[in-house]
Amino acid sequence: MGTGKRVLGTAAVALVCAVTVLGTPGAALADPGRPAPAPTPSRGTAASGDPAMRPDEDLEAVRAQLDTLYHDAAVATDAYNAAQEKTEKQSAQIVRLAQEIVEGREKLAELKDRAGAAARAQYRGEALPPEVRLWLSDNPQEFLDDVGTVRQGQRATEGLLAEMTRTQQDLEQYAHDASDRWTELEANRKAKAEAKKKIEKQIAAAKKLESRLKKQERERLRQLERAAARRAQTAWLGTGILEEIRGKASSQGAKAVTFATDQIGKPYVWGAVGPASYDCSGLTSKAWAAAGRGIPRTSQEQWRQLRHVDVKDMRPGDLIIYFHDASHVAMYIGDGAIVHAPRPGRTVTIAGAGSMPILGVVRPDA
Repeated sequence: MGTGKRVLGTAAVALVCAVTVLGTPGAALADPGRPAPAPTPSRGTAASGDPAMRPDEDLEAVRAQLDTLYHDAAVATDAYNAAQEKTEKQSAQIVRLAQEIVEGREKLAELKDRAGAAARAQYRGEALPPEVRLWLSDNPQEFLDDVGTVRQGQRATEGLLAEMTRTQQDLEQYAHDASDRWTELEANRKAKAEAKKKIEKQIAAAKKLESRLKKQERERLRQLERAAARRAQTAWLGTGILEEIRGKASSQGAKAVTFATDQIGKPYVWGAVGPASYDCSGLTSKAWAAAGRGIPRTSQEQWRQLRHVDVKDMRPGDLIIYFHDASHVAMYIGDGAIVHAPRPGRTVTIAGAGSMPILGVVRPDA
């Protein structure tokens, strides 16, 4: 299937999903860059025949707790991913510096041998003072030529000594740099371990909270989650924003969209970059790598380093950054829809672009 057809196919999928997932524009207005209004708890909606089921007010409170726990896990995941990326870079730098140190030592040993040989040759050539050698010489011009050769040897020796000094200085700098990289590597390893603990703690707390719910309550909780997403999306669409968004995908953007949508159904796993599972920024970074453009690994760095564009100017392939701390990222695929890896316990899926509070939009191929 050609790129153009694929993008149209993706848009069609998004349009179909809009019927059930994205909602339709309503009378309520909302700023697309601000959080959606908190849902109003409904009353008296406990499942009939199950008097022990929690009322919606309690389930909304549970939903809010879960949102907080998973949000904090996402923040810790970004910290983990950043530390992992730095660790990989520093490890590569240490390996390169170690190679340079080995090569520098070999070069220094060679220079010392050459300098020693030159010094010995010069010593043998200067066994007698120059004026005595001139007096004894049968050919003054030949003597003068010899003196020139000696001076050239002296200059060569001085050059060797200077190069030896530079090589020794380089070795000292390499060793110093390697020590600094090692210190940073250890610091990032500790940061990564600490972030991992936070992630596991938040996810464990969320699972424990969900485990206390009955099957009917878990089903109702999912319904409340979807309803909240629909309300937020409806409010976002109600601003008329979709009428302003008319951007066409670039060739690279279309490739990124194709890659990302091909991952639909794969599970969210924090720290994962495919091919079997992804976290939110793992999906977007791999999608753009597949399109031929490397981007930062984390959602926060994607927000910090990539070019910002107005929401109304976004096009398929652009990345939407969510929440005030840039802790989540999704890819815009057109028709008011995104593809993203939501959170632990969920799979890569299509959702409404306005279903979460938008911080801003960035363009990898600006």
